[in-house]
Amino acid sequence: MKKLLIALFAVLLLCTPVFAEEIDVSKFEKIEDFNGLNIGVQTAVLYEELIMDRVPDTAFQYYTMPTDMILALKSGKIAGYLIEAVGYGVHKANHPELTTFKEVPGFISASNIIGNNDKQERLLKEMNEFIRNGYENGLLGDDGSLYQYWIADFDPETDNVGVKDFTFTGENGTLNIAVEGGYEPFSFVSDGNLAGFDVEFICRFCVEYGYTPIFNEIPFESIAPGVETGKFDIGMNIVVSEERNETGTLSDIYYTCPVLLVILENEKIAAPSFFESIKISFNKTFIRENRWKLFVSGAGVTFLITICSIIAGTIIGFAVYMACRHGNILANRVTDFFLWLIHGMPTVLLLMILYYVVFGSSRISGMWVSVVGFSLMFATAMIDMLRVGYNAIGRGQYEASTALGYSDRQSFFKILLPQAANHFLPIYSNEVVTLIKETSVVGYIAVLDLTKISDLVRSRTYEAFFALILTAIIYFIISALMVRVVRIIQKRIDPKRRSDRKVLDGIDTKDWELF
Repeated sequence: MKKLLIALFAVLLLCTPVFAEEIDVSKFEKIEDFNGLNIGVQTAVLYEELIMDRVPDTAFQYYTMPTDMILALKSGKIAGYLIEAVGYGVHKANHPELTTFKEVPGFISASNIIGNNDKQERLLKEMNEFIRNGYENGLLGDDGSLYQYWIADFDPETDNVGVKDFTFTGENGTLNIAVEGGYEPFSFVSDGNLAGFDVEFICRFCVEYGYTPIFNEIPFESIAPGVETGKFDIGMNIVVSEERNETGTLSDIYYTCPVLLVILENEKIAAPSFFESIKISFNKTFIRENRWKLFVSGAGVTFLITICSIIAGTIIGFAVYMACRHGNILANRVTDFFLWLIHGMPTVLLLMILYYVVFGSSRISGMWVSVVGFSLMFATAMIDMLRVGYNAIGRGQYEASTALGYSDRQSFFKILLPQAANHFLPIYSNEVVTLIKETSVVGYIAVLDLTKISDLVRSRTYEAFFALILTAIIYFIISALMVRVVRIIQKRIDPKRRSDRKVLDGIDTKDWELF
């Protein structure tokens, strides 16, 4: 309980604004006045290139979610942030204290990136045709129906903002679509389903050309790499640049809009009382659109990944250790190489290599790829733990047990392993907790785990408090349950608690009377 309270206090501190030196940026006259100040930008959107040469001393702060830029702005970590005009409307609706700088930094155009696989040539032709027809028939453009519904008239508080029901014939197969999933009004979760400008756009495309879309919600910076490796057939909403034109297969432009520099209003805006704001935040995070169900599903995915990875990793690690136990040179060298390789690789990098490279051409889901990755990581830890535990016993235990008539297998399982377990199970418990925490990065490979769900909810509600607190509590509960299970196992296999009959079961003791 004490550890839980300390952790909750730490989360509260992270959510508390850090007040920096007050600078009234609303009085600035031009972009150059921001030179030397911190400016926020979402990772991989390239908006900073519009003003980089005008503010050479500025440090650009990169954020994965647009919501995080708002929190950074309100806490004084940045003086402003860059966002598309179509996204600013949603920000303003949720945070009236925001405004835009008087000068517009520039304009951007967006297209879709087509996957590097056998569908590429056909999809590029169809996509460009669909975009061209969209401008002609009134679907796209500033006056188009998509723009009017999702951008001009979009209200984040409106119920039933999801896309229309589409009937997909699928005669030309399925398409794996990569979207951010946490960026209103382009792609976001509403009532447990994906909605938004990009979602309806691609649904209409699939209906017209006979596909069935399969959506994958991944961080924006992971969309292009995933499409380039062929894991996804189409990546949505890619900002056009000269470099991307050289390296990626981009469709024609399907929307263009200005980029704005968002700052805080100089005038103070009346805020609700503390208890009223807590009530509003709780309702938006859990009650509205039954968002509590998203947290339940995310926790279930995290728990499933954890359980499967621990079981599979333990079995694999134990099997490999048994193969290496008697000093087989080839087995030990191969094992040591993989231990070195996996130990030295960051978790998120291992998962992305498995997802985009090793299983890049397969349709295996991100969840099972993550199980494979974490199982390998846990297996390497298991091998190290068994080596440490076995070496702590000493060779004499094995020699004594074989002298008393135990076979090699009986010596290991009845005498050596129970004693070794007392040495490595405390480390095993720590590895379980570490694994649970490391699963928080699986969102990079399109897995809707607990952390990813928290991000998606925050992107909709623009409220961080309850989403982060609940996520932390659930991780603590899962960790506590798993540690409790390990401790029960440790007690049950404690050599001091075993009866002599159980230890001697299967051993011929008739000659022992001579001694």
